[in-house]
Amino acid sequence: MDRDGVINEIVCFPELGVLDSPLNPDQFNLLPRVPKAIKNLNGLGLKVIIVSNQPVIAKGKTTKALFKKIREKMTKQLQTKGAFIDGEYYCFHHPQAKLEEYRVLCGCRKPAPGLLLEAAKDFDLDLTKCYMVGDSLIDVEAGKKVGCKTILIGKMKCDLCKLMDENGFMPDWIVNDLCSASKIIAKEERKND
Repeated sequence: MDRDGVINEIVCFPELGVLDSPLNPDQFNLLPRVPKAIKNLNGLGLKVIIVSNQPVIAKGKTTKALFKKIREKMTKQLQTKGAFIDGEYYCFHHPQAKLEEYRVLCGCRKPAPGLLLEAAKDFDLDLTKCYMVGDSLIDVEAGKKVGCKTILIGKMKCDLCKLMDENGFMPDWIVNDLCSASKIIAKEERKND
């Protein structure tokens, strides 16, 4: 699953007129019902793995140390509710990165499927039996490229429908939040048993 907008709130920076990833631990907040959703997926015996583009370090907006603290806060908040993440895969690259070391065109930045392929290799996963949950069409596209079932979190909008038609890919499901996605996954897993 993706992270920002799926697991945690996206942060509004009104002075810049943008929405972005949290840049420090104080800005990181789990979305409602996320621990319950992840705990439900853990209970099904499924691997819960984050695959997320995180160019905030490359763009000079935060540091590796702050990013590590954000991850630690997420882990701790989930653990206190009995939920856990099995793996985390992040793409720190961006084609217009301020930091030279991250200014590359890579195979891991979604919609490229590199992070999903790496997780599949590390966890011995058949991606055609996996679910990609995200809040953007690039998440859906990355999942479709490797045969995942896809769940888009968000409300259906006319411009979104147009984009899906133009790009030739549609999510398998569209839901309001991760908790709703976890219910669909549980239902699908019961059908497969």
